[in-house]
Order: sequence, then structure tokens, then C-alpha cells
Amino acid sequence: MARAVSVDELAFAITEEIKQYTDEVQKGIKKEVKSAATKVKKEMKAKSPKDTGDYADGWSRRTSTKGGQIEITIYNKNKPQIAHLLEFGHAKAGGGRVDEVKHMRPAYDKYVPIMNKNIEKIIKNGGG
Repeated sequence: MARAVSVDELAFAITEEIKQYTDEVQKGIKKEVKSAATKVKKEMKAKSPKDTGDYADGWSRRTSTKGGQIEITIYNKNKPQIAHLLEFGHAKAGGGRVDEVKHMRPAYDKYVPIMNKNIEKIIKNGGG
């Protein structure tokens, strides 16, 4: 609802409205990024190779915020050394090759474009 302000109060009123818009957009983006990261992690776990199950169960996420930006890293805490070997395949010690098992990039490619579209909507709608 609009409110009447004097000319002297106009700059303050504009500043407050912009701050509220920015705060709401920032909260909306943070929520969307966390939601997308949860979906990516869940899909990576579901599509991971399951020999013993340790690798698939090892997916975790780390959140960091810097300068108003949120960054979420999804990593394998149980067997980090084999993630790229499984995703891209590798040579065997006695010759031959182990086939790749695409499980990280497909999850990223599935959910990040959706997240980006949702973030555009959040910005257009002022955080809603």
C-alpha cells in the first residue's frame, strides 16, 4: 500500500524500499539455490555406482556465503578420490578401461537451468 511522504523524506523512503526489495530477493535466491543443491545431491546419490554403497552414501554439501553470494559445493566425503574416475572412466592397471558412469554432470545439467529460470522470476517478482 502506498504511503504519502514529504519531499524531505523521499530519499529515505526510496532507500528503505530498495533495501526491502534487495533483502527479499536475496532470501528468495538463497532458498532457491539450497533447493536446487538438495535436488542435485539427491539425484547424484541415486545415480551413483553402488558397489558397497559407501560412495553413493558419501554425497554431502558445504555452503559458504561471501559478499552476499551463496555458494554450495557438493562433494563426496567418503570416497572423494574416485568421483572423477567414475564420472569419466579410467584405465585399468592390467590394461583395458573402466567405463564412465555419468552421475554428477547429468544431475547438474538437469537442475541448474531450472534454478536459473526460478532466480530470474524471483528477481522480477521482488523475492516472491
